[in-house]
Amino acid sequence: MAAPSSSSMATNIMLAINEKKTVSVDLYRPLRNYIVFNYSEREAQNLEDDLQTLKETRTSIERSSAADSLPARRDLLQSYFKALTAVESRFPISADKDHVNSVTFTWYDAFKSRNKAAQQNIHLEKAAVLFNLGAVHSQIGLAFDRSTVEGRRQASHSYMAAAGAFAYLRDSAATKASIGNSTTVDVSVECVGMLERLMLAQAQECVFENTIAKGSSPGVCAKISRQVSVDFLLIICLFKRQSYRSLVGLYYEEAAAALNVAPLSQHFDKTWVSHIQLKAALFHAEACYRYSLELHEKDEIGEEIARLNIGITALLDAKRSSPRGAPQQILDAINKLETNLNSNLDRAMKENDRVYLMRVPPVSSLPPLPSFSLVKSVNMNDVLDASKDKMFASLVPDSSAKALSRYTEMVDDIIRTQAEKLQQGSELARVSLKEMNLPDSIFALEGHSVLPTALREDVEAVQVSGGPAGLQGELQQLQDLRRVNHELLVQTEELLQKEAAEDAQFRSQFGARWTRPQSNTLTKNLLDRLNRFAGNLKQAGDSDGKIERSLRDNMALMSILDSHPIESALPTLARPIMSLDANEDAVVGALKQSLMQLETLGAQRARLEDTLKDMKTKDEILPKLMTSTGSYEDLFRKEIAKYDHICEEISQNLQAQEQLLLQIQAQNSQFASTFNVEDYKASCEKCYKQIEAAISKYREIRENINEGLKFYVTLQEAITNIKQQSSDFAMTRSIQCRDMIEDVQRQISGLGFQDGRNSSTQSYPSQPGPTNRPSAPRPQTSYNQPPPSGYGQQPPPYSMYPPGGGNPYPPQQGQQPGAPGHEYGQPAYPGWRGSYYNPQGQQPPYQGGHYKQ
Repeated sequence: MAAPSSSSMATNIMLAINEKKTVSVDLYRPLRNYIVFNYSEREAQNLEDDLQTLKETRTSIERSSAADSLPARRDLLQSYFKALTAVESRFPISADKDHVNSVTFTWYDAFKSRNKAAQQNIHLEKAAVLFNLGAVHSQIGLAFDRSTVEGRRQASHSYMAAAGAFAYLRDSAATKASIGNSTTVDVSVECVGMLERLMLAQAQECVFENTIAKGSSPGVCAKISRQVSVDFLLIICLFKRQSYRSLVGLYYEEAAAALNVAPLSQHFDKTWVSHIQLKAALFHAEACYRYSLELHEKDEIGEEIARLNIGITALLDAKRSSPRGAPQQILDAINKLETNLNSNLDRAMKENDRVYLMRVPPVSSLPPLPSFSLVKSVNMNDVLDASKDKMFASLVPDSSAKALSRYTEMVDDIIRTQAEKLQQGSELARVSLKEMNLPDSIFALEGHSVLPTALREDVEAVQVSGGPAGLQGELQQLQDLRRVNHELLVQTEELLQKEAAEDAQFRSQFGARWTRPQSNTLTKNLLDRLNRFAGNLKQAGDSDGKIERSLRDNMALMSILDSHPIESALPTLARPIMSLDANEDAVVGALKQSLMQLETLGAQRARLEDTLKDMKTKDEILPKLMTSTGSYEDLFRKEIAKYDHICEEISQNLQAQEQLLLQIQAQNSQFASTFNVEDYKASCEKCYKQIEAAISKYREIRENINEGLKFYVTLQEAITNIKQQSSDFAMTRSIQCRDMIEDVQRQISGLGFQDGRNSSTQSYPSQPGPTNRPSAPRPQTSYNQPPPSGYGQQPPPYSMYPPGGGNPYPPQQGQQPGAPGHEYGQPAYPGWRGSYYNPQGQQPPYQGGHYKQ
């Protein structure tokens, strides 16, 4: 059922906080005099800009007005607070005669303007600035147009920032500002805590309004509304000493604890109390209403009636008990919601009486409404961090700097010593558990055997690369490349054979007139190189066969690597077949409990180490050193004493672990004897060795395949080069042949006798027949000239990698990329009788093997 328009969307009224007021104070002259007196006039002149900036900023703080831009006001307060942080660490402001004793800060209460506080220290000043920062953020949030989704989102962020400012005030300055006779309630820990909750409640309300606008489910709306209600109720408990057990539920104890602080009920206007009390009841009833809608959809009519009654009662009680002066807008929203609750209650009761006949559970039996918060206070540490500010950076007394250095060394020594103890404790636990094979034995008993990390990584690497099954595909690539190289050799041979056959035909036809060199005298070196390549290819084929046999013979061994997960191939630790006392579960349970305790101690050590670092980070002693009038040693002893507690915790942790390890050792011995762990470990070691052997054989075969792939790729490039040279040679010889045929024909016909005498040196046209000769000069070709460059020469060493294509395979072991590859210039293998075979050539053994034997 769709939820009707809720009351919360009409409740567009919220609270903002006014800034505290102050009186003028001169900081320039007192601080400058202090610098001159304790340092020098030169130092005061160097810091003149900082003093002027501080003076102008304080003056701007004093002259706040409604016309000021709220974001500009916010930035001003943040800058001034950072400046105060710098002042605090360098200028001791107090009534002491050696300090800056002529400065008194005066601030008025934001809620009771007639009350004021005046203190001769900087704590009240910092607290007031933080309070005003939170107040400005609340005013920024109130200024947004909350009738739009974006306006509500920005308002929520501003309220969270305001909550962050009040939280920062509560944690860092409220206590210090409250020390002394002159103080105001608005900067007390209790008040700023209440204001933080108020801002979070209003931020959560904005989120709730956006949730309603988006049409979220009633259950989600109920949880968010419930959290808004809880936040408001906690604030109410700060205002008035009342019990809200029927409404607040989970937060009753926290609200009761808040009643013990100094009362705030007499400090705020009644309209504030009424506003917050009514909103607490409103959103609690809203949560009941939204939750009842979800119950109605589930046909849980009994609980729906109970929840609706709770919401109606909450609204009635709030209207009766709240002070007068509540905004009419909130009252209208309450009345609208009350009407919706009553309407749904009447409908539910009628349906229950006629159809469901469910029992309505009593209120005391209902569980608390679910809730969750979608807002939190903004962390202001980064916003207000003054560590990067340069104001008064050069102003650090020598004595304070030296004392600070000595104290820092003392703290570092404590941190280092305790950190080493913690690390040694963790290492001792790790080594002891490893020696006892824990918790791996427990995992194995539960069917979750664990492979050693290094071995697991090796198996994963094999599986990622395709595993043993992938070797078949790579072997096929090897065979395909060998076939391509063989086809290239055959094509090159046929090219040279064809040219030689044509030359022999014309030599037989023309006899002595065919005076150019025979083909076999020009192609000898080409044929020799083809012979050597053919021998290489034959030897490589033999090696490929060895790889194929090795893969076939070892596939059963390597099949274990295809197990997913690999742990499924490991043996399992089984329970004994027969049990005499049936105490196996007790043995395992006791050991598990001890291991959990050991893990808890380890987590505690991690927290203690983080606490040590955090304590050192927050250990800001410089202001105390600069204001100390007594012995530094007394101050050091007092400050170092705050580390005693954590050192004692570390000692207790290590002692507890020592006792626990002895207990685990005894329990593990009983566990090992009960479940025969030694036989299990022996089985695991055997399985580990099998996996290692499979990985080794896989790597060996894959490395051989990769070597073969690199060999064939490089050989293909070399053969392609020879083929291109042979093609060029054949083309050149064809041109010579046509020219020589013309010449011989002219000799025979008697048309070119003189030309025939000089045929050994004369050039001939490339096209036969005088009618087809082009008019442009052609390149001259001698019948007796040597073949084009490279035909009769040894080729240069081939690069391991084809040019332009990069290295498609990994480099060989011990070989740098770009180094010379396999030797392709070897003679053919013994006994081969191909066209390239040289019967007079010596046949040395094959040396270019690319596989491991």
